Amino acid sequence: MQTLIKNAKIIQNNVENLVNIHLENEQISQIVNISEIVEEANFQQVIEANNQLVIPGMIDVHIHGANHFDMMDGTTTSIQEVSKKCLETGCTGFLVTSVTSSKEKLLGMIRATKQVIGKEQGAKILGIHLEGPYLNPIKKGMQDPNHLRLPDLQEIKEIINFSDGLIKMVTIAPELPGADDVIDYLISQGIVVAAGHTNATYEEAQHAFSKGVNHITHCCNAMPAIHHRSPGITTAALENDNVSIQAIVDNIHLHPGMVRLMHKVKTATNMVLITDALQAMGVGDGAYQFGGHLVTVIDGVARLKDGTLASSTVTMNKALKISTEMKLPLGDSIQMASQTPAELLNYTKIGQLRQGFDADLIILDNEFTVQQAFLKGIQVF
Repeated sequence: MQTLIKNAKIIQNNVENLVNIHLENEQISQIVNISEIVEEANFQQVIEANNQLVIPGMIDVHIHGANHFDMMDGTTTSIQEVSKKCLETGCTGFLVTSVTSSKEKLLGMIRATKQVIGKEQGAKILGIHLEGPYLNPIKKGMQDPNHLRLPDLQEIKEIINFSDGLIKMVTIAPELPGADDVIDYLISQGIVVAAGHTNATYEEAQHAFSKGVNHITHCCNAMPAIHHRSPGITTAALENDNVSIQAIVDNIHLHPGMVRLMHKVKTATNMVLITDALQAMGVGDGAYQFGGHLVTVIDGVARLKDGTLASSTVTMNKALKISTEMKLPLGDSIQMASQTPAELLNYTKIGQLRQGFDADLIILDNEFTVQQAFLKGIQVF
């Protein structure tokens, strides 16, 4: 089917342009200036964008739940509910993300993911992100200490084999004994290895980067703070051009000045917006069971009883809005939510408004509320 999205505002090199977007055979076939004459009769479907912002579908590489549902419960319903909420908030793709648990519970989540993929009711599953269980108890955050354990090569091989290629990212504390062997194996399987929930020193971090670790999970959170005599993993990541970083931009996890510094150092090509959302996303305040803990959400902030931050309730479209309020260029923010995560995961046909790319598109109003969504050229929201 041929579709025309007319009078669309897009951002190219941080400059606004008004264009008409042609979709054909599930892809973007052409993007032309609105001054060019378009024969609408040649299209089976014409969508009026009304000068609203059109962006590539966003990609959340770190999300645990939404709409009261926690994807670690091992049910297909939970994954479908998260898929639907992701689409409603501007994502066309996401990684089903675990928390530290028993191996049996983790395999249950993977099993449910395998049952849902290809049958999603919203955003598409792009793979699985294992956040744990090989994390440092000193920086556990909301991870369940009862199931934290040292890196185990045989266990991770069993988990990877069971996943049938779905695991795309693993977060690990690289300073733990046995981490080197696990990192080597994961990289040999083409899996992104991220450092997170880590107490790594600057030197330990540099060693991990030399092994192939090239990503940081929710940078600055659940890792040592920067100190001028003990700079730690955050400093090592910021100065290493081969390492990209995740950022939870919700006005809670990171100060705006830190977000701007991260962006200034890493640029949009090495910074990824994430939600790290729990099941309170899209629901609101209340009490939730998450990761083996009671989590209380007050005014949108999720915390454990001791005050520890426990994931977030931010959505990707809200993170996009907040990032612009923090004075990041809109085009860069869009790239950090779409192109950069796509490239991190080695997906070559999503995440950009370009000819030949999949027609996964989102139309946003001035408040960044999703008005319409397209998956491979088909309007789905």
